[in-house]
Amino acid sequence: MFTGMIESLGMILRSQADEDGVGRWLEISAAWAHELALGESVAVNGVCLTVVKTEATQFAVQASPTTLAITTLGELKAGQQVNLERSVTPAARLGGHWVLGHVDAKGTVTRIEAEGESHHITVTYPPRCARWVLPQGSITMDGISLTVVDAPTKNHQLSVTIIPHTFSHSTVAEWRSGTVINLEFDALGKYVDRLMQPYQASPGGVKA
Repeated sequence: MFTGMIESLGMILRSQADEDGVGRWLEISAAWAHELALGESVAVNGVCLTVVKTEATQFAVQASPTTLAITTLGELKAGQQVNLERSVTPAARLGGHWVLGHVDAKGTVTRIEAEGESHHITVTYPPRCARWVLPQGSITMDGISLTVVDAPTKNHQLSVTIIPHTFSHSTVAEWRSGTVINLEFDALGKYVDRLMQPYQASPGGVKA
């Protein structure tokens, strides 16, 4: 479990296919890598991964084929920066929202507009995710907890506003039009949606 509050930026030191050729091994730099334990969870650009190796200033994780298929981890190259967050503890402050690190889909940045020191960013998302988008609701983009400002339903786009602190303490500063990012929609909304599905209207009437 995470909060979407980026703890620090890390750098990809190595990205290569596993020995079986279907998964991927990532080595990442982090000043607090020595504090990690094997088996611990770390969110890398919003993807919950398990620590499989630790050293003084770097750690390694492995991504499964399923994870690679629905996230951007497979495109990461050595030298790229990534957003990092360690899992929360019961005593931690919940500064963002409940983030599982289970990416729902990839989105594409289509527009970035500066207004003063803030930036308005528009992102497209798959049509199947539209039912989870709520203006003033929560969304996670590459591990960052953000608030949906606007979400026109016709073109499957949503917009968020990035404050200066988030812009300078995450990978957002590197985003450009066309950048593909990981999206995780609010877990509470998805559970409510699933629970309500049997009662939603259908061509044959209300489901029992």
